[in-house]
Amino acid sequence: MRARHPGYHNAPVAPFGDPDARLLVVGLAPGAHGANKTGRPFTGDKAGETLYRALHQAGLATRPVSNSADDGLRLPGCRITNAVKCLPPENKPETREADMCNVYLAAELDALAPGAVILALGVVAHRAVLKAYGLKLSAYGFGHDEIHALPNGQFLLDSYHCSRYNTQTGRLTPEMFLAVVARARSLACGS
Repeated sequence: MRARHPGYHNAPVAPFGDPDARLLVVGLAPGAHGANKTGRPFTGDKAGETLYRALHQAGLATRPVSNSADDGLRLPGCRITNAVKCLPPENKPETREADMCNVYLAAELDALAPGAVILALGVVAHRAVLKAYGLKLSAYGFGHDEIHALPNGQFLLDSYHCSRYNTQTGRLTPEMFLAVVARARSLACGS
């Protein structure tokens, strides 16, 4: 990718948003022509359009669109990261990449306050969060809009990933996604 697109970020993508957030959104991995290009999670691709629009509607983003890392967008009370920090081979995260990056996700999760909410976008993110906490996958089944109370006082809320595939097939509608983001905000803010 670096040879074909030397102007891209082409490096690990750092988390973005409020460092003291009570809501952490965990995605899969940087998109080839989104975060891998811009250096900001979910920026410049279709999944990002869906995510930032919902965050804005829920009062968690200052703008509904994120096109570049220097566009002035802020996420008050919210932070976004990925289970895998670099663009994976074939743009599809594999278990090996998620395992290698899990130590970074664990550090991000450890920085969260008690009562914080982790919104996992998809099964890979859900499993990565559980692995980072050393929890049994079988004890916390994935399901859209399913919430799990974690032993440390935090909450894991699942959503189908806001990928182009899921939104175009209707597996995840804008209304479904906004509802789960609004629920995450409500849980994180205590309202």
